[in-house]
Amino acid sequence: MTNTEISDNNPEKQLLPDNSISDDKTKQINKKNTNQNKKITPKNHKSTKSFDEISNEIFSDLFSKKDSLVKEIKELETKKNEIEKDIETNFKGQSDNIAKRVKGFQEYLTGALQNLSQNVEKLELVSQPIIVKPSPLDEKKQDNSTNNVVNVPAISETFKPDEEIIKSCFSSFTEQPDFYAEPWKLRRSLDSSDIEIMDDWFFNMGGRGSLESRGSRQKNALLSAGLISILGELYGDQFQTLILASQPERLGEWRRILQDSLGLTRDDFGPNSGIVLFERPEGVIERADRLEANEELPFIIIDAAETSVEIPILQFPLWVAFAGSDNEIYDDLELN
Repeated sequence: MTNTEISDNNPEKQLLPDNSISDDKTKQINKKNTNQNKKITPKNHKSTKSFDEISNEIFSDLFSKKDSLVKEIKELETKKNEIEKDIETNFKGQSDNIAKRVKGFQEYLTGALQNLSQNVEKLELVSQPIIVKPSPLDEKKQDNSTNNVVNVPAISETFKPDEEIIKSCFSSFTEQPDFYAEPWKLRRSLDSSDIEIMDDWFFNMGGRGSLESRGSRQKNALLSAGLISILGELYGDQFQTLILASQPERLGEWRRILQDSLGLTRDDFGPNSGIVLFERPEGVIERADRLEANEELPFIIIDAAETSVEIPILQFPLWVAFAGSDNEIYDDLELN
């Protein structure tokens, strides 16, 4: 009864609870929305921060790699400079040592050969007579007072009997070259200085000794071609030329020049031909011994780049060793 009366008498009071409930619901909804917004906002903040961290890590990694590469490049440049300095220092030192050794050996070789030739010539200048006594087994009885005396000619007089032939060859060498001459005849011309050297080799050195290089292998080979041509006139097929050069390239150059200067073919080079090429002195000595055993004559030519001459070679009757200058030997060593 009381409640009904209140409702009837005061309708506004009846609406108050409903309005209160509505306000509460609205507050709850707003609160939920606010909470949801708060939850969403941290998520967005978290994702943005993660991207920045990843970017920073990538950049820091790239920068560190760049720094390490720069350090490696600097280290490599330092090593390169050290290696270049080391190579430059060692190469200069080795070049100086090679030049000194070559020069010293050349002086020793030249002096030794000159002394040897001079001493031999001095010994032979006064020829000692050799008294040949008759053998007890000889059927003919000879008086002891009649002894045969044999004079041994000096080395410088070895080619005296053939002087006319040799001089005639010298004259032909100074004329115009005969490009169609027979094989083993010189097809090129020589100048007066070459003729003087050849004259000294034949008539003063007796066909054996060291000659100063003409400045190149081509000029030495051309002069040797003249010697071979003259020896061919004197001995025919009874001699063989043996050329010593320790590199195949050097021997190839000798072969080409002699082939052109003497009108030869490849068949003229070989063990059973007129010219034999050797890289080692042992082969030259063995071949020369075999030729002498067969009563043939070896003619030995030693290239200017050879820094030593084996002593057994000096025993043979015909040989020539070209002594190259320091620059010539050094240039040849660099090329080979």
